[in-house]
Amino acid sequence: MATPIGHAQDISLRALAVLRQADIVFCEDTRTSATLLRLHQVPYKKLCSLHAHNEQAASQRVVEAVRQGQAVAYISDAGLPLISDPGAVLVRQMQAENLPITSIPGANAALTALQLSGLPNVPFTFVGFLPAKESARREALQGFASIPTTLIFYEAPHRIAASLALMAEVLGGDRPAALARELTKFYEEVRHGTLATLSQAAARETKPRGEMVVVVAPPPLLPLQPMDTTTDSLLRAARTTLSARDAAFHVASQTGQKRRDLYQRLMAMEAEATEKEGEHGENG
Repeated sequence: MATPIGHAQDISLRALAVLRQADIVFCEDTRTSATLLRLHQVPYKKLCSLHAHNEQAASQRVVEAVRQGQAVAYISDAGLPLISDPGAVLVRQMQAENLPITSIPGANAALTALQLSGLPNVPFTFVGFLPAKESARREALQGFASIPTTLIFYEAPHRIAASLALMAEVLGGDRPAALARELTKFYEEVRHGTLATLSQAAARETKPRGEMVVVVAPPPLLPLQPMDTTTDSLLRAARTTLSARDAAFHVASQTGQKRRDLYQRLMAMEAEATEKEGEHGENG
């Protein structure tokens, strides 16, 4: 279930009810979770650790507890489990054992930052944390450079300046972007600009603080180039019943072309169609 990403009151009534009813609460850090439960006057609960270093074994303990008829809750330190946090192993083990599991929604830093960024919100690609090593970080960014969606990254304060500089270099310094930090807290801040200007501002800070979310606008669409009309027809036909990603995958399996190329082609086709509709509406 989701826990607050900053402001302690950003927890749902349903989440508090589930925590009160739970026999055991598994969590990333028992100290952090104990503070949260005390703050919301949740009666004493048995707290057990489930974090990145013991996820396999701890998830099995959850499975065994549920088999015995116990009600178990799992919370991460902030936000939603699995979203750049542990929890995926637990979900898979519960599903493999055909045991009931559900999610209690709530606060999420990525979507909050996307809302406040003012950048195109659909479609978006959640990247999460980039690799720590610069070479791996560069390679990852190169893979995202031409994807025609808004990109959302998480980053630690001590790496934010280096990451923004590399984003400006690889993704393009003129790409519109937003840097959000301390979301929902007293010192919440969202900066808007280009990757170049945000990078320059971050480089001037000596002690950046707070968890960071970087939101980057899609790359500018290139003029639509002629392509095999048969491929375009296949894409249009597939798109009538499938999502853009599934339509690209379907046509790729038929033609042997690269799925990414077909997806980008489909995005460009739809953007051109939307632009023409807008011009028609203005002229009409």
